[in-house]
Amino acid sequence: MDPRRSAQEVLLCDLCETVPLQSRCEVCNINLCKACVGEHLSDSSKQHHVMPYLQRKSTPNYPKCPKHANELCKHHCEDCDIPVCITCVSSGKHKGHKLSEFLDKLNSKTQSLQKDLEELETRIYPRYEKMASDVQTEKAEIETNYGKLTTAAEQEGEILHREITAIVNQRKSAIQEMKNKHLSTLNKNTEEITQKMAELKQIMSDLKSILKSNDVSLTSTYKSRNSEFRTLPPKVRATLPSFTSQKINKDQLNEMFGCLSPLSINTEHGDTMKSAEAVSSPPVKPLLDEPRVTATIDTGYRPLYSVSCLSEDQVWTRGENETMKLLNLQSKLLTSIQTKSGNYPEDIAVTRDGDLVYTDYSNNTVNLIKNKKIQTVIRLQGWRPLYVCCTAGNNLLVTMISDDRKQSKVVRYSGSTETQSIQFDDQGRPLYSSGRYNIKYLSENRNLDICVADCTASAVVVVNQSGKLRFRYTGHPSNTKHSFKPYGITTDSQSHILTADYYNHRIHILDQDGQFLRYIHCDLVGPWGLCVDIRDNLFVAECHTAKVKKIQYL
Repeated sequence: MDPRRSAQEVLLCDLCETVPLQSRCEVCNINLCKACVGEHLSDSSKQHHVMPYLQRKSTPNYPKCPKHANELCKHHCEDCDIPVCITCVSSGKHKGHKLSEFLDKLNSKTQSLQKDLEELETRIYPRYEKMASDVQTEKAEIETNYGKLTTAAEQEGEILHREITAIVNQRKSAIQEMKNKHLSTLNKNTEEITQKMAELKQIMSDLKSILKSNDVSLTSTYKSRNSEFRTLPPKVRATLPSFTSQKINKDQLNEMFGCLSPLSINTEHGDTMKSAEAVSSPPVKPLLDEPRVTATIDTGYRPLYSVSCLSEDQVWTRGENETMKLLNLQSKLLTSIQTKSGNYPEDIAVTRDGDLVYTDYSNNTVNLIKNKKIQTVIRLQGWRPLYVCCTAGNNLLVTMISDDRKQSKVVRYSGSTETQSIQFDDQGRPLYSSGRYNIKYLSENRNLDICVADCTASAVVVVNQSGKLRFRYTGHPSNTKHSFKPYGITTDSQSHILTADYYNHRIHILDQDGQFLRYIHCDLVGPWGLCVDIRDNLFVAECHTAKVKKIQYL
């Protein structure tokens, strides 16, 4: 508890801390008793303003200046973004800087804090609460769902057990049947032998009697049967059955038992809530009835594939060689950079900081050029990078294809870290085509949708920022000589989606929900790569003329 406050709330002098206060110095922002007023006024380093405490103004608690003792910071330097005292201002260190009243700055900051608090309380925190609640609900369902899986596995096991038991019983029955047949045959053979033995015994007994009697008639009438018995009865020989067990094929047994799909845990890219300021729509820019070409840049490539805006009058370009060129609207070469590997770049993009990014399909890398120095930021294994774009959040989106060309996907990177992978829809079907030819330019829309021009699939595939499929655009039903094959793609401040219809020599303009709005023709010849600058001027790379056309369409 403050020692200057008694139980009866008596306010004490800030200097002596023993006598109740009577006055207050508005300049120094301290409370004084009658005896201490004189001592305080003896400090002639500043002009004090002492008044009775009850007549004091409601003065703010100005911060003390860290550089000048006993000085209060009553101003704020906008250039240095720090509070300053009168001595700081008069020292000349802030000469020419914009100064504002500290109270004005404080009020502005307080309003900003109040807005932050309101947004946190009313918009952001409730979303986190809902997410936490959803996770708890999901956890509660885990026991039930996994219990069903366990029951299904047990039921399948019981079915297999019954089948195995039936097979075992069949084998045992067959063994018993063969045993009975074998024994029956042996018993019949035994009876035949026993009968012959009985006859032999009788003959041997008769012969002994004849030999003892010396009866000539018996001897003369005897007929030998020895030749009959010299051929022994047939002997039964049986080959005992054997049981040959088969080696258990565990893989086949697993397959017979039934497959358990793997657990797929995908940490989706978190939705980015728009700030209250960002929620407001940008100024509406209607489409021009007649778009017009305002500049034409001759790049010198044969062919030309990609264009990416550095500014309103400077664009990076790339063709089918290892050199990337920065050109102005007059076709003047400003800078050229060769890839580190000597391979031609698959695609290029410009970051929010103005650095150039390029993909190298041949050596599985994504590379950043900063101050003309090339650094590899992403190195892939099992996948090859195709096309790239830079997002509003300064991330990279990369389309890529597997080494065997059987799978393709879009991956989001923050620096070198993979933060999101988009490959399948909710039914587990591939979102993007695969195969030998894989032209898949992409762009992030202002509403954070990810738009891919999937040329092989003849479709523009659009997913939201979480990777959920929103729609597919497969062309406008109009009379055309060739089918729709989208190549380059870009988006503008109105959330329009623009894609290059290479074979029909025109640009399709869609709204953010995939509804066709109109074409841009402008005598285009084989439009391929596209980009839009900050003023919504469209730059079109014509593949075979090697020209970049700047078009005003809004």
